[in-house]
Amino acid sequence: MKPTYYVTTPIYYVNGAPHIGHAYTTIAADVMARWKRLDGCEVFFLTGTDEHGQKVEKAAADAGMAPQEFVDGISAQFQAMTRRMGASNDAFIRTTEPRHIASCAALWQRVADAGDIYLGGYEGWYAVRDEAFYGADELIDGPHGKLAPTGAPVEWVTEPSYFFRLKSWQDRLLAFYHANPDFLAPSSTRNEVLSFVRGGLEDLSISRTSFAWGVPVPGDPAHVMYVWFDALTNYITALGYPATDTDLWRFWPADLHLVGKEIARFHTVFWPAFLMAGGIAPPRRVFANGWLTIEGEKMSKSIGNVIDPMALADELGLDAVRFYLMREVPFGNDGNYSRRALVGRLNGELANDFGNLAQRSLSLLAKNCDGLLPASGPATEDDAALRAMAAALPDMLRARLDRQAIGDAIEDVWKVIRAGNAYIDKQAPWALRKTDFARMESVLRLLADVLRAVATMLQPVMPDAMGRMLDQLGVPTDARMLADLAFPLPAGTHLPPPAGVFPRYVEAA
Repeated sequence: MKPTYYVTTPIYYVNGAPHIGHAYTTIAADVMARWKRLDGCEVFFLTGTDEHGQKVEKAAADAGMAPQEFVDGISAQFQAMTRRMGASNDAFIRTTEPRHIASCAALWQRVADAGDIYLGGYEGWYAVRDEAFYGADELIDGPHGKLAPTGAPVEWVTEPSYFFRLKSWQDRLLAFYHANPDFLAPSSTRNEVLSFVRGGLEDLSISRTSFAWGVPVPGDPAHVMYVWFDALTNYITALGYPATDTDLWRFWPADLHLVGKEIARFHTVFWPAFLMAGGIAPPRRVFANGWLTIEGEKMSKSIGNVIDPMALADELGLDAVRFYLMREVPFGNDGNYSRRALVGRLNGELANDFGNLAQRSLSLLAKNCDGLLPASGPATEDDAALRAMAAALPDMLRARLDRQAIGDAIEDVWKVIRAGNAYIDKQAPWALRKTDFARMESVLRLLADVLRAVATMLQPVMPDAMGRMLDQLGVPTDARMLADLAFPLPAGTHLPPPAGVFPRYVEAA
């Protein structure tokens, strides 16, 4: 039986159209899903939209629309973005689906039956933009009043509320973090969360009566659930909860939740506590990626620097955009989108490094070997060194990607590509054709094998381009898994005529 792997994006909040930050996390989750499939796992990959809350209710009213109509339109945009980014998600969940309403009610009832929910009254600082409560000691002074740590305005809220006994979970959460050191990542997020929990938890208000656009509390429909109790439950709704005897439930606990660092607290404190209170195992890992700036500035509609990822893919090609985002921005850290850096990566690494190696190798094979894959000859020291570098890649990439070090994994591959270019320059197969034809064939065969390994392992990042590359290398479509690299292609395999995969990009004048 194949091992299972469950990866999720955050479910994106429908307060505006998707931008490049959403695409970045979606692509990262897709890379993880594709890599695990490539490595023989059975994968479930989930993304979706978070559609309830006071902020959505207000935005719909401002637009003169009913809330459901409003969220239908924006969710459709996120679904279009998901498709355009080439995501291989197995499901797209919306928190307004009836199955999700039922799932939230079931989890609420389980937690309530365990004695972890009680009715009280709430007074405190609430940020509508963040859909979050903050303690007075977390607030900062703004020009027009108090602000949350995120910069969102806060307001003093007084209303009846159901509470989750979060305070009683403080020691149990700390014990869980200690027993599961890989649960929180990267280390900056782990340190922040540990500091927050050690600083003392208070019981959490998990219902509201001041607005109606949410999941009704079971038995008390005057209350709607706190948007995060609702939103987080999506990850188990998609697997059929409250039914736990279905085929999909075997994917729980989730192997990886990818989230933005601004929502790490909800996923690493509230979510495991809700689950454990309901008798459900917590996820295995939550990884919080940083923020993406645009040309060094914070992304902002008012500045006008919001990047539409779909338009960018239309202009430059999807695989080029996927490569740039995964290569340029260290996953887990803040990063910067730069048009100049993007074009530099496309021309310097894709067209020059990889494209040039592939084009030279495949053109020489077509010209000198009648388009047939030659046999391997006796190996020189240089041959053995390059082949060993390529053979070491699968284990190296497994270790990198299990830590979500996507950029480092790509760099590992690029070391082999650069070594391949140095090898072809040193061996000069175009000259060997005249002096040692058999050696030329051996050199070209090794280059073809290295290109096959590289293209196979880059499929999760650039699936379409690497598919075309593997076509040109004569690799059957059913022999493109990591395990297939252990079986060399037979000599005499027909190679189609070569065609460039990564053209140079020239900015319009």
